Amino acid sequence: MTTSVGEREPVRLTGVGRRYGPRGPWVLRGVDLELPPGRLVRAVGPNGTGKSTLLRLVAGVDAPAEGRITGRPPRTAYVPERFPPALPFTAHGYLVHLARLQGLRTGPARVRAGEWLERFGAGAYAGTALAGLSKGTAQKVAVAQALLAEPGLLVLDEAWTGLDTGARAALDDAVRERVAAGATVLFVDHDPRRLAGEAHPTLHVEDGHVRPEPPPSVPIRVAAGGLSLPGEAMPTPDGGGTLPGGDGADFASVRVVASGGLSLPDPLPGGATSAVTGGGTLFRVGAAASDELLRVLLAASWHVHRVEPETAPVPAVPREAP
Repeated sequence: MTTSVGEREPVRLTGVGRRYGPRGPWVLRGVDLELPPGRLVRAVGPNGTGKSTLLRLVAGVDAPAEGRITGRPPRTAYVPERFPPALPFTAHGYLVHLARLQGLRTGPARVRAGEWLERFGAGAYAGTALAGLSKGTAQKVAVAQALLAEPGLLVLDEAWTGLDTGARAALDDAVRERVAAGATVLFVDHDPRRLAGEAHPTLHVEDGHVRPEPPPSVPIRVAAGGLSLPGEAMPTPDGGGTLPGGDGADFASVRVVASGGLSLPDPLPGGATSAVTGGGTLFRVGAAASDELLRVLLAASWHVHRVEPETAPVPAVPREAP
């Protein structure tokens, strides 16, 4: 059962900056943000631009070198990109220990620890020492510890990395549950399809600055076979897709904004074209080839910031009667 976190104020960052060492370069500076309760917030940006630093600041793992952060709820949980397993606990014992530190009594802590291990498919490893766990199972423990006490603020830094398909789906569901209960969830993930269309707002981190990006005017998801809009059928093999609302407008192409990364194959999948813009590289590709283009970008360690249908509808071509 999911418990509501109740009414609380937003998490606010005011003039926040962070650098490592008194003379080190600023990783982030002048960050002014408000993270309201009941919101799913995604942070995007190229590697090394401060996304992880932002997440650690919000979670309270790091302290700002300047500015202040207010409104952080008492129960705040954080999952780092790399979980340190060299601790003298079994998987279950570690979760119980952390649950007690977060205010749960021993009995409920034991029950809840077992439930979360089972939910992520790691129940068989409850008695295994952390140092003896595989990387994937250790990541399941890391995710479980963050959800034990039903936090009001959940911060996930590439938390899906290393999880199997079932555990990734379980984490997706757990994130939705926390948001529905009124919690704030801030996350980074390399897969642009992770909770696609559900995050609002998106935070773009680059060059030491953070700026919110408005959600796309038409929420979308990318599925096997190409681009799909919520509530409609999957696109046809020729790349067509109809906007909700029954207006009959067809979108044959997709725009992808990304930054990277390693060199890309030439030609790109589906004959995609590219152009450098101020916010990254803009790719245009037929909707039917959008999944293949995304796979190529991710394989080359590119960061995908935005995926959206072309704003200008392509008129439908009437078919001749047989």
